[in-house]
Amino acid sequence: MRRLVSLLFVSILLCGCYNRGPITPDAWDLTEKQLDSISFYTTHHYTQNYNFVVTGDSLVVVKQQPEDMSVPDVVTFELQSMGEEMKKDSITLRRNEHVVVADIKTVPTDTIDSVWVKVARDQLTFGWVHENELLSKVSPDDPISQFIDYFSDKHLLVFMAFCVLTGAAYGLRRLMRKGCKIVHFNDIASFYPTALCLLIASSAVLYSSIQLFAPETWRHFYYHPSLNPFALPFWLGVFISSVWALIIWSLATVDDVYHRLPLGEAIMYLVGLAAVCAVIYVVFSITTLYYVGYPLLIAYFYFAIKRLKL
Repeated sequence: MRRLVSLLFVSILLCGCYNRGPITPDAWDLTEKQLDSISFYTTHHYTQNYNFVVTGDSLVVVKQQPEDMSVPDVVTFELQSMGEEMKKDSITLRRNEHVVVADIKTVPTDTIDSVWVKVARDQLTFGWVHENELLSKVSPDDPISQFIDYFSDKHLLVFMAFCVLTGAAYGLRRLMRKGCKIVHFNDIASFYPTALCLLIASSAVLYSSIQLFAPETWRHFYYHPSLNPFALPFWLGVFISSVWALIIWSLATVDDVYHRLPLGEAIMYLVGLAAVCAVIYVVFSITTLYYVGYPLLIAYFYFAIKRLKL
């Protein structure tokens, strides 16, 4: 099993596909509109023909041109009188519908949001919407991006942290009362479980550090995700490598535990290990955002290595 895991790890390293990124023509042949599109892409990380999926309950777009919607206050009354007509020209896009960016305009006179985005569901269903409103109700049409979007929700993270800490504390307490083997406390003579916990803690700290110190790099990864560590900036590549390492090391840990304990005890040990890993991820991913995770990680390494039984 260990040889198989090692072979799988080497295969992943050698078989990663290189992502060359967006291909653009020679800069000398670019028109002013193309240059504006590239400039927008570098700051907003998406441009025309980018695909989104609606994640909000609904997204309302209007057929009027942005210039007609973004007018001075002196004509506000006229706009209000046209309200019924404008409502007829609006289109409501529903959750899980797929849209594509058809055009982008900047309207400096708009006091709400100067960037307008034209999205289309199909050839007959399209309209304009403020960028801020659009991005708050859509996600990139990519499963990795949607996974990031789901687990980056602060309310979900707080709720998950409460559930994990409560459930893990209760479960670990019962396991300790029964005298079951538990990582760090009543551990088996194996380095694999401890190394798995340390790897999760380090990955959680790295994940939060990238969001904290390189938010634009993380945002670009959010819009253009890749599981190939060699096609990403250095620290993102290190993080994705740690994710692959977690998968491989988890398989090796399960195999090692089943060889050291009877089936029933092995299952109980792995349940406790999963609870400890969940607590570690939640604690380090949250505390790092407040700079507490760094000294805590050093202290945890010292504790885990000291408690290691070989």
